[in-house]
Amino acid sequence: MMPRWRTWLIGMLSLAVVIAAIYFPILKRRLRQAAQVQQQSEEQARRELTQSLAASPGEPLAKAKLFWSSGAEDGSLTPVTVDLPLSKDPVLRGKQVLNTLLAGPVDAELRTVPPDAVLLEFYLLPDGTAIADFSEAMATSIPSGIASEQMAVDSIAKTLEANVPQVRWLKILIHGQEVDTLAGHLDLTRTFLVSAKSAPMPPVPAALRGASSLPAPTAGGSPGSKLPAKRPPDKLTPATPPGKLAQPGSKP
Repeated sequence: MMPRWRTWLIGMLSLAVVIAAIYFPILKRRLRQAAQVQQQSEEQARRELTQSLAASPGEPLAKAKLFWSSGAEDGSLTPVTVDLPLSKDPVLRGKQVLNTLLAGPVDAELRTVPPDAVLLEFYLLPDGTAIADFSEAMATSIPSGIASEQMAVDSIAKTLEANVPQVRWLKILIHGQEVDTLAGHLDLTRTFLVSAKSAPMPPVPAALRGASSLPAPTAGGSPGSKLPAKRPPDKLTPATPPGKLAQPGSKP
């Protein structure tokens, strides 16, 4: 016959297993809800930070057009109108719209750029080339694939085209450096067309090219391609030796 204490022990263990089986799904659900709340809080904080950065005191509200995913399988973008106090300065205006684009749409599924990506710097060259420098999360957190990478760059370019008319071309850097690809597919050594009315693409500034080893674009305006090989110099006719100079009036 089994001792009484052993019977009590088995009974208590059995009861603990039953309670755990009942409580574990509840605990799992509560942990999931807490994670969602934390994610929403972080997203809200990011939005508030972005809005404070985008705010331009004294500027009237303007209709900014931002391009996020349409949700279609073809990777198309759809414009969304947002009221922002846009600055008249093109550089500040570019920062405002790109920071708002990074904050993302209300529906997180329509994002085109990673939620943890940060715009580190944005400046505009005199020839209309915009330099957008993003944090490393732009390359490391984006889903790898030519479709998602192309959609991210297209959303940035279209947003700049719609709101900053001074921008004609776009160069994307990651943490201040040029990288070969965005996340393994899309070539980032090229300069992207923003305005369809742009003239042939200007060469990359020497200072920027020296700092990041940027390739010079073609003179014909084809983004991403390299300059053709230099044409060898024509052969020069040897100079007439001294003493053989033709005398005035003499026949050759």
